[in-house]
Amino acid sequence: MDEAEERLRSDEEEEEEEEGEEAWDDWCSDGDDAAGRLLCLFCSSWFDTDRSLFEHCAAEHCFDLHRIVKELGLDFYGCIRLINFIRSKVAENKCWSCGQSFSSNTELCSHLHAVESHLIEGKVQWEDDVYLKPFMEDDSLLHSLSMDDDEGDEECGTSVERGQCSGGNGVLAEPLGNKLRTLTEGTGSDISARFERECTIGSAKGEDRESLAQENNDSQLKVARASVNARAVKTVDDNYFGSYSSFGIHREMLGDKVRTDAYRDALLANPSLLSRATVLDVGCGTGILSLFAAKAGASRVVAVDGSAKMASVATQVAKNNGLLYDENVKAEQKQGAQVISVVHTKAEELNKKIQVPQNDFDVLVSEWMGYCLLYESMLSSVLYARDHFLKPGGAILPDTATILGAGFGKGGTSLPFWENVYGFDMSCIGKEVTSTSARFPVVDVVASQDIVTETAVLHSFDLATMKESEMDFTSSFELRLRDSSTVVPGVTWCYGIVLWFDTGFTERFCKEKPVVLSTSPFSTPTHWSQTIFTFEEPIAMVKEESTIASSALVGTDGCPATIFRSRISIVRASEHRSIDISVETTAFSSDGRKRSWPIQIFNL
Repeated sequence: MDEAEERLRSDEEEEEEEEGEEAWDDWCSDGDDAAGRLLCLFCSSWFDTDRSLFEHCAAEHCFDLHRIVKELGLDFYGCIRLINFIRSKVAENKCWSCGQSFSSNTELCSHLHAVESHLIEGKVQWEDDVYLKPFMEDDSLLHSLSMDDDEGDEECGTSVERGQCSGGNGVLAEPLGNKLRTLTEGTGSDISARFERECTIGSAKGEDRESLAQENNDSQLKVARASVNARAVKTVDDNYFGSYSSFGIHREMLGDKVRTDAYRDALLANPSLLSRATVLDVGCGTGILSLFAAKAGASRVVAVDGSAKMASVATQVAKNNGLLYDENVKAEQKQGAQVISVVHTKAEELNKKIQVPQNDFDVLVSEWMGYCLLYESMLSSVLYARDHFLKPGGAILPDTATILGAGFGKGGTSLPFWENVYGFDMSCIGKEVTSTSARFPVVDVVASQDIVTETAVLHSFDLATMKESEMDFTSSFELRLRDSSTVVPGVTWCYGIVLWFDTGFTERFCKEKPVVLSTSPFSTPTHWSQTIFTFEEPIAMVKEESTIASSALVGTDGCPATIFRSRISIVRASEHRSIDISVETTAFSSDGRKRSWPIQIFNL
C-alpha cells in the first residue's frame, strides 16, 4: 500500500512538472513567436526555422532556394537580394520569375512554376543593391537566414581560376564557404541589433546535414532594417543638428584649407556659372559658401540649415557683411550684393517655411560629405533638393564623388608607438588595441609611406543624375603591392584597408576652373582624415613569386600572398545617419591557392 501511494505521488509530481514545463514553454512562446517565426515568401504560412520554410517553398511553390544557390553560386548577399526581390513582387501579386500579374495571392500561388533559367542577358533580376534593404520590416527570415555549404571551399590548397570573384549576382561567383557566427557585442551603438559582428570560416566536410543546419541556425547575420520610426529619426536629427551648433566644429571645417579653398575656387573662379545665378546652399552652417556665392555675383542665395543656432549665426554673419537680403528694402535702395536669405529648416521641408518655385535654382551647392564620404547621410537631403528645387540642367556643386581604397602597413596602426614607449616594450597593449580596431572603424590620418598596395576605385557617384538608392553599394576589387621605395624587398605585411574620397567640381559646370577636393593619404590632410578598417589578422604579401611552404596557410610568412581580393559593402544603417560596412577578404598565393577570412562588419 505504501509503495502504491509512493508511485501515485510520483506520477502526480511528474504530471505537475510536465504541466509546469508546458506553462513555461507557453509563456516563452508568447514572447518569442511574434518576433521569431518566419513568414513564407509566397503565402501566409509561418515556420519556426528557415529550413522548414524553404522545404515548404520547394514542395508547394516550386521554389528551391538551395538549388538556385548552387546553380548561380549565390553568396549570402545574393540570397538577401533574392528574398527581398521576391517579397516585393509577391506584395504586388506578381510572379517573381516571369512578372505576370494576378488579382489575388491565391491565383499567384496557383501559378508559381519552376524556372529553367534565372539569367536575363547574363544578369539576375535581383542584382540591384536596393534589394539589400529589407522589403518587409522586421523580416525574421533575414535575421535567421543560414546557408549550408556542402561543397565549402578549402581554407587553402585549392587551385582557382584567376579573375573569378563572387559578385552576389550569379556571375563568376564562388561558393561562400563561410559559416556565420556571432561575435561579442560592441559598445556605443545598437550594432548587434542590425548585424552580428563576425563570420567564421569552417568546413562542412565530415559533418552531417542536421548538425550543420543547427550550427548555421545558431550563427546569424542580422541585416539592417529598412526603416526606423519617425520619433527615432527626429531624435537623431536633433542630435545631429545640435552637434553642429558648436563653434568648434565650424572652426575646424573653416580652418581646413583643402576643403574651404576648393569651394572658394569653384564659386569665385567660374563667373559664367555664378554671375546673376540663383543659388541654394544646403546645410549652410556659418554661411561661408553663401558668402562666396554672393561675392561671385549671384542674384539670389537661399541658405538652409537645420540648426536653429547656426541659421541665426549665418543670418548675423550675412548682415554684418552687408549681404543679407531684406524684402522690406526697395531694390533701388539696396547697397551692394544684399542677396542672402537664411532659412532654419531641413531641405526636405523648405517649402513649408518659404515659397520656393518648383525647380527654380540655377546652382545647388552643399558641403555634405562625411567620414568615409557617406557618414551622416546628408547626401539624401542634397538629392532631394536637387530633384525639387534645381532647374533641369542646373549645376550641382560638387557634381562627382569617388570612394577609393588601398591596403596599409604596420605604420597605419598604433603598434609602432606601443613597441617603444620611452624605451619600454608595451607591445602587449598595442596588440590588444589593434584587435579592438578590427571591430570598429578608426578615423585617422594615414601617412602616404604607410600605404603598401596599389589604389583601387570602389565606387563613383554622379551627383547630377544618381538616385538615393545608389547610396548603398557593393564593390569588388583586388590589390597588389605597389611600386614604391617604401615597400622593401621580401615580405610586406598588410594590416587592413583604408578608404578615402575625392569630390569633383568638373568642367561640366565649372568651365573656367575645374576643382578637385581630395582626402587622399597622398594629399594634404583634411579634417575628414581617412577611415581605417583593420584586418583581424595581417596578410603577408610579396611582389614577385617566392618559395612557398606547401603546408603553410596563404597570407602567412611561409606562404605570402601576391594579391588579395576584397569585397566591401556600404549601406545605410537602421540607425538614421549611420552606415554599416562589411569587408570580405581572400588572399591568393603565386601557386593559385587561396585563403578567405571571416567577414568583418563595421558600423560608422
